[in-house]
Amino acid sequence: MKVDILVMAVHPDDAELSCSGTILKQIALGKKVAIVDFTAGELGTRGTAEIRLNEAQASGQILQLSARENLGFRDGFFRNDEQHQLELIKVIRKYQPEIVIANAIEDRHPDHGRAAALAVEACFYSGLRMIKTVDNEGNTQKEWRPKNLFHYIQDRYIEPDFVVDISEHWDIKVESIKAFKSQFFDPNSPEPASYISSADFIEFIEARSREMGHKIGTKHGEGFTKTKTIEVSNLFDIL
Repeated sequence: MKVDILVMAVHPDDAELSCSGTILKQIALGKKVAIVDFTAGELGTRGTAEIRLNEAQASGQILQLSARENLGFRDGFFRNDEQHQLELIKVIRKYQPEIVIANAIEDRHPDHGRAAALAVEACFYSGLRMIKTVDNEGNTQKEWRPKNLFHYIQDRYIEPDFVVDISEHWDIKVESIKAFKSQFFDPNSPEPASYISSADFIEFIEARSREMGHKIGTKHGEGFTKTKTIEVSNLFDIL
């Protein structure tokens, strides 16, 4: 299945928190979007791996994704090494995205920056024909390199290279986040409190969205950084 955009997220809910408005906007424009989660987030304070996998599928239905899969990497202990790069290369070659969107280049959670570096290297190596991979049916995969790789912004503020207006999609973005019921604010939850389980955290997500929107004169926005200089043929393409 070829998609237009492949979103990479080291933890289920990373994509929802950081770029689900952009996902919704691109799907509304007729693009196909898939998410690949690296881990099941099994080291999280709340919930279990199984619960989070189910929540991820529920959120994927809300977002109307073309596909979502989990690579089963070890939460907290995956590495940017040959083994993990090859698994990610297989996914890139499977979906053949024009654009990849990956974790923040650096962040409070060490998994985020490491996942970003893994995405950068896998996207490059995926374009080398001398690296051989096969799909789940044993078929040899053809090399593929995305045209662009962008990084969403997560907990720590990073000055964006560009911001996407998501004002029309804010309400559904929130709905997709709330699909992760085990993780976010629930005053009746018997589980221990965590960094992301307070009401303040959801308010922070909205404040960040409004801050990014303010930069471009809209109500809500999502910011991204780029990994290479973007070519522009027509100045009116960036109005």
